[in-house]
Amino acid sequence: MNRVFVCSCFGVTEEQVKSHAAAGACTPRQIASACKAGTDCGGCVRRIQALLGRGACPRRQLADQGEPVLSELPEAA
Repeated sequence: MNRVFVCSCFGVTEEQVKSHAAAGACTPRQIASACKAGTDCGGCVRRIQALLGRGACPRRQLADQGEPVLSELPEAA
């Protein structure tokens, strides 16, 4: 299996970031809350942003209001 690591500090793969994005994470901060990617050296934040893209996010309004948007993900506990 070919794993492309996005965050080498925490061993987070591109597939994991995409999975969290599919579950509703639409900002690097929300990805960080879900799996810690981007919270150590910060070198992967731009890559995470590129993976997330600039598309519409159904939960962006909640995020902008400071509401929790990833509470249903077990990794966000």
